[in-house]
Amino acid sequence: MAKVCIIAWVHGTVQGVGFRYSTQREATELGLTGYARNMDDGSVEVVACGEAEQVDKLLDWLKAGGPRIARVEKVLSEPHQPGREYVNFGIRY
Repeated sequence: MAKVCIIAWVHGTVQGVGFRYSTQREATELGLTGYARNMDDGSVEVVACGEAEQVDKLLDWLKAGGPRIARVEKVLSEPHQPGREYVNFGIRY
């Protein structure tokens, strides 16, 4: 299986609603590495690396709205070449 990385920006009501923590839990269950962090514009940036099928599942989960209290308006994503290899899925501040 091919390993891939994506970077995604999730827009909507996604800060202050447990979005990063839910994303971390979902990504960890899928066996992915990377991180989620809040951005100054109110979005959440997600970097996810792992098996292509699992990364796609996380992307689908993000597009479906993430945690129940969140309101996702749009998700933009693109392939990503991180400058380092991640050992787990973390939350950045």
